[in-house]
Amino acid sequence: MDSTHETDPAHQVPEGVDEKTVRALGALSKALETTERARGHLYEFHQLTGTADFELGDAVRLLREAGHEELADRVERDIVGRNVIPGRWTFQIVEEYNATYYQPFAALERKIVDEVGGGRDHLLEARLKAIRRTPGHPDHGATPSS
Repeated sequence: MDSTHETDPAHQVPEGVDEKTVRALGALSKALETTERARGHLYEFHQLTGTADFELGDAVRLLREAGHEELADRVERDIVGRNVIPGRWTFQIVEEYNATYYQPFAALERKIVDEVGGGRDHLLEARLKAIRRTPGHPDHGATPSS
């Protein structure tokens, strides 16, 4: 790569790694990033569901204060603390997702990057950065100090 398309040393494609491998690593990384986003939504689902369950406590109290004891009892009995799927609260769904999908995926992605990418993350993105930079522009340096 000529100096026009300089890449910072931490993200240079290791010797012997071809373009198809760089693209494959980029696709693998993108898939893991998408999984990270899905995982974030799962944590959001977990927190929102928990918040809703505590808000139900307020609804139960207000129903009682309004004289609707039977309705308050029904909400408290049938909905407060209810499993979101059979036998599971949201924290259990998060734990199982992490153990059965996310952690094995992240570990395998790391192993592949280490084996075929020399342990260097984001090779494809670094190549794109190098290509899309304006040489000499103060806000387009290859690294923070360049």
